[in-house]
Amino acid sequence: MNMASDIEIAKQNKMVPITDIAEKIGLDQDSIDLYGSYKAKLDIHELDRLKDKPDGKLILVTAITPTAAGEGKTTTSVGLADALHAQNENVVVALREPSLGPVFGVKGGAAGGGHSQVVPMEDINLHFTGDFHAIGAANNLLAAMIDNHIHHGNVLDIDNRRITWKRVVDMNDRQLRYIVNGLNGKTNGVPREDGYDITVASEIMAILCLSNGLDDLKERIKRIVIGYSRAGEPITAGDLKAEGAMTALLKDAIRPNLVQTLAKTPAIIHGGPFANIAHGCNSVIATKLALKYADYVVTEAGFGADLGAEKFIDIKCRNAGIQPDAVVLVATIRALKLHGGVDKDALGSENVAAVKKGMPNLMKHIENVRDNYGLPLVVAINKFPTDSEEEIEAVKQACAEVGVDAVLADVWAKGGQGGLELATKVKENVEKDNNFHYVYEDEDSIEEKINKIATKIYGADGVDFSDEAQKELKTLSDMGFNNLPICVAKTQYSFSDNKELLCRPEGFRITIRNLKVSAGAGFIVALTGAIMTMPGLPKAPAAERIDIDSEGEITGLF
Repeated sequence: MNMASDIEIAKQNKMVPITDIAEKIGLDQDSIDLYGSYKAKLDIHELDRLKDKPDGKLILVTAITPTAAGEGKTTTSVGLADALHAQNENVVVALREPSLGPVFGVKGGAAGGGHSQVVPMEDINLHFTGDFHAIGAANNLLAAMIDNHIHHGNVLDIDNRRITWKRVVDMNDRQLRYIVNGLNGKTNGVPREDGYDITVASEIMAILCLSNGLDDLKERIKRIVIGYSRAGEPITAGDLKAEGAMTALLKDAIRPNLVQTLAKTPAIIHGGPFANIAHGCNSVIATKLALKYADYVVTEAGFGADLGAEKFIDIKCRNAGIQPDAVVLVATIRALKLHGGVDKDALGSENVAAVKKGMPNLMKHIENVRDNYGLPLVVAINKFPTDSEEEIEAVKQACAEVGVDAVLADVWAKGGQGGLELATKVKENVEKDNNFHYVYEDEDSIEEKINKIATKIYGADGVDFSDEAQKELKTLSDMGFNNLPICVAKTQYSFSDNKELLCRPEGFRITIRNLKVSAGAGFIVALTGAIMTMPGLPKAPAAERIDIDSEGEITGLF
């Protein structure tokens, strides 16, 4: 039997006007800016109006180490929110915006799936309200101003061999990773080596997602380190007088977007940093607004808990002064089988032994959430049609042995009705006492912070720094950046920095090949292994299957 695709399910749904959704969270039409009938921008000054209102309960959805297709965190997040909504709870789901790179690359869409989606899914997956384009424009304005300054005499004495600021584009384009520009004569600039990142890896994306308002956004942009002078002194966006114009480009992009789920649950979608190369969370403003509007807020962090949850806690929570009340850890039978040694082409066949063999991966994530973050959790088994009862029972039994509830979430097929048990367990967990804490302290050195992440969260034996990283470590320490949190850029497919080491590897070390300060965002990026800040398209990209007809009907998003 053929199942309807995500886009077919979304098109069968009748959306309500976004003004109706706004009314559910206490907003009238004068409090929002409409982007058509089904999308709206929220007013960031609402936070001032609601400052005395108590916050709702914050539920963080994260996952085990994923397969290439992901494990359905967004689908589970939406399904959980819809289940809470079905139980007559006041709930908002707060998510990230999809990047065009993975939409046209592997995923073919990132707005949830099946009967647990945010809509209008075509708009959300393709341009949405233009936030990413504004971020790219602001990023590239700064890049243009750097090269223009050098071209017109270089009063700041910028060393063009030590420019760290790259241009960006919201597309997977490996051809742009390393380029030489400024060629063909003096009028075309100064020749230098350069390169592009994907927009979600831009520091502007991180800054937008961690800012508390326009003034904070501008001050953070001003602090961006774009490179160094020939004397070794840091050069900032403020030195180039770029912060005003860049912030002007972002005046609408900083405002969170309001949409709806298929079940008419309010959904706030804003920002989209990847968790393997950035900090992997939606914006602080979106989360804080959601906490004022609702009694329960469901939000997600990118990839596995070793990346997304760690950065959500150690970067976003530390920055915003918030903390989760409970965690949902998404696991799939297919991912456990992959970690149990099954080839990716055989993940649809029953193999209870492989599920059990892959269980140490889930157990390590449970250990991290419960012991290293001090948070109550429930495991959500995101159901796929090929899962057998015996495989599901094996996961439930293993979780029960360590005192953790594991429940089946059949939200792709059934929407909120398939997540009612999960919703009930989550409501029980948010009322439990928790011992929330960070993985490292502010006063730890850069090296100590990285070591604590690697040994506590990844299970590594230790950390090795390349010669280049050691040199940068000293530079950043001398510049006074010791107090900043760490954003590790690492493969999402393993606890280690080697994507081939599956399950729960032991006896490995993490290699830091370089460090980079994101002074505006307020963290230090630690680059490991072969992680790329500009992904490439696969051999058969999803773009080959996306199409549009003469009536404007899009197909192929899934």
